[in-house]
Amino acid sequence: MLGVLVEKQHTVPDTYPLSLNALTSGCNQKTARAPVMNATEAEVLNAIEDLKHLSLVFEGSSSRVPRFEHNLNRVLGIPSQAGALLTVLMLRGPQTAAELRLNSARLHAFADASSAEAFLEELGERDPPLVVKLPRALGERESRWAHLLCGEASVPAGAGDAAPGAVVDLAVSLDEFDALKSEQKRLAAEVGRLQALVEHMAAELGISLDKIGERS
Repeated sequence: MLGVLVEKQHTVPDTYPLSLNALTSGCNQKTARAPVMNATEAEVLNAIEDLKHLSLVFEGSSSRVPRFEHNLNRVLGIPSQAGALLTVLMLRGPQTAAELRLNSARLHAFADASSAEAFLEELGERDPPLVVKLPRALGERESRWAHLLCGEASVPAGAGDAAPGAVVDLAVSLDEFDALKSEQKRLAAEVGRLQALVEHMAAELGISLDKIGERS
């Protein structure tokens, strides 16, 4: 929900700060969310109260309808670029630097993936760290980043199980080799059955396979 407030501040500034109804709709939207939520207004309101105690959210007093806005950058002491990255991580879960650069385009336009990664590294070097670089999963070329605003990040199954580079490729090659061995055995058995069938038919017809081989 904190991420929704930051996102909507940039994407729909005319309706920001958000009412409880708008904030709930933003939390439950089906696009640009992972996982997709189905929160009630009561659940959103409870979360708002928790964030208020941390000074991360406060309620505006200039409207009859209660409206809420975030205080993320000031409380954490981070620039808008870092806030954009944290927001996308909160909304979409662990992502690579390249994915974060693409998905945060409406919040901040990073020149390239390396510039986004530089801010991620700064966030990861804080005390306490705000993000962590996850172990590279088997078969993936890049590591994903996750935020630590809700505690320790969960490591996806298979991540860090294999050493990077050639070892990963070797593991795949061994699997392929085992599959090829199984296929070779199957084909050899099939050829053996066909050969026995041909020999039986030749014997029934009185044909010499040796003579056929000499003619060919």
